[in-house]
Amino acid sequence: MSNSFEPQSGWALATIEGADGDVACLETGGGLYDLSSALEAVGGEPVSGTAAVFERWQHFKPLLDKAAGAVDASMAVPAGRRKAPLPLPGKVLCAGANYYRHLEEMGVTGATKENQRLFFFFKPPRNAVVGEGDSVHMPLDTECFDWEVELAAVIGKRARAVPVETALDHVAGYTVAVDFCARDLNRAPETFYKLDWVAGKAQETCCPLGPRFVPADAISDPQALAMRLSVNDTVKQDDTSGDMIFSIAEQISILSRIMALDPGDVLLTGTPAGVGAARPEFLAVGDRVDAAIEGIGTLSVTIQPPKLD
Repeated sequence: MSNSFEPQSGWALATIEGADGDVACLETGGGLYDLSSALEAVGGEPVSGTAAVFERWQHFKPLLDKAAGAVDASMAVPAGRRKAPLPLPGKVLCAGANYYRHLEEMGVTGATKENQRLFFFFKPPRNAVVGEGDSVHMPLDTECFDWEVELAAVIGKRARAVPVETALDHVAGYTVAVDFCARDLNRAPETFYKLDWVAGKAQETCCPLGPRFVPADAISDPQALAMRLSVNDTVKQDDTSGDMIFSIAEQISILSRIMALDPGDVLLTGTPAGVGAARPEFLAVGDRVDAAIEGIGTLSVTIQPPKLD
């Protein structure tokens, strides 16, 4: 899978690891540019990171549209390892079992929207969210570490009990996510609750995001995006976001009746068929995982030994 990026709207946001700390960047077809400098060039105020942009998305979005055409070589940032475009989201909420063909491969037949209930779980932002590279660590005590490529929506406007018809108005844009999970730790058959979502899904470094954030108006239809995940160059998942049971708009509408969604929150919207548990086949230390979504790019990580500090 290629790491090439052809920005459809003229720009994206990224966070680059620099010698003196992380650098928030505006990315165009010409490269990476210091975000604060680009904003100042069009009369905007400097920002310390991308989080500030999402907190005031309606204010910054038109400035970013202008800044994409005002960058110059003096603002250029050298290419480096990409951190998560939003390094510390507010909440990371994940939709479970939300693709028809994924349910089929897991043994659920005859699924319809009417006989399914959308459910969510959390990942801890400070512990789970990482960027590309040698960033994902094998969880302690698992022998069934699995992959799931997911389209991640970033909230740009507070949403509380919003209707489906206007739900996408609350999305600032999208990035690629991998929902890594410890399948064996997720199961608790000896207990009355049967599943342990924290042990299975909330492990350290289990939520890489990247390689960039693309604004919503760059994606003509978020329900028609090609999605692919490879392990060591072997394709495991190859499907589209059109196989979702509950659309992104429906997910936001349902979730916003449970809690308010705030700017900077991230919603992982489910994974297509092709997960390791269905094979069964799981990850080992040293494996490289490449997750790609049409119009956004490819997020690549390599599995490291367990992290103990």
